[in-house]
Amino acid sequence: MKALVSTLLVACALAAPAAAFAQTATPADPANAPVTRAQVIDDLVRLEQAGYRPVAKDNDYPDDIQRAEAIVAQQDAQTAQHAAPANSAVGGVAMTGSSD
Repeated sequence: MKALVSTLLVACALAAPAAAFAQTATPADPANAPVTRAQVIDDLVRLEQAGYRPVAKDNDYPDDIQRAEAIVAQQDAQTAQHAAPANSAVGGVAMTGSSD
């Protein structure tokens, strides 16, 4: 019995360090960072604004949430496109007109 307890304690001691690093974020991989409660609520609000209605018995579950996620992804892409300068811009100013 004493050997079983000793083996169990050694196994727990060896498993503890692996569990300690389960959700560590590195500067090189910020996508691995844990999500906060506020971020989850914000994501749910954005999905609801895009047309997703969470209900207990949802016959169209995968389709309607995927549709809402696609809408949110499209909005994010448009926001990123407007935030980035255009390829035809020089110094942040769009090149319009002619060079006569």
